[in-house]
Amino acid sequence: MTNSIAITGKCDIMEKPYGLTMRSVVKNEEGKILVLRRHPKSRTNPHKWELPGGKIEKGEFFDEALVREIKEETDLDVKVGDFCEAVQDDYPHKRTVQLIMYAKDIEGEVKISEEHDDWMWASVNEIKSLDITSSLEKIIKKRNEKL
Repeated sequence: MTNSIAITGKCDIMEKPYGLTMRSVVKNEEGKILVLRRHPKSRTNPHKWELPGGKIEKGEFFDEALVREIKEETDLDVKVGDFCEAVQDDYPHKRTVQLIMYAKDIEGEVKISEEHDDWMWASVNEIKSLDITSSLEKIIKKRNEKL
């Protein structure tokens, strides 16, 4: 007797490409979380608050991408800590899977890039009162408001 599985039916063809995005929970000494407000002319989530991070470039390791993106967006030097969460977002032109990691060994002073127009250190309750991205909202719900 062999163990086999028959696959029947029609598979959905992926209509939109997937992208992988890395984000990080960066905390200060008081335990507040760094959030950035996207530029109002941003293609996705204009003027919404999000965690720092961004897209992985082709051939790049995800931990290296996260360190690079945090440096580009905030001028902070960090090391990648433990896994926090994963969420998916669907946009008209693409789908993204976001891996959220904790940052550790944070050094430097925050200086944001032109991708964002504001930043703040905030508690989870303060973050919930902001106009945040759907992915950040999903992360907060999945983590039971504990980041």
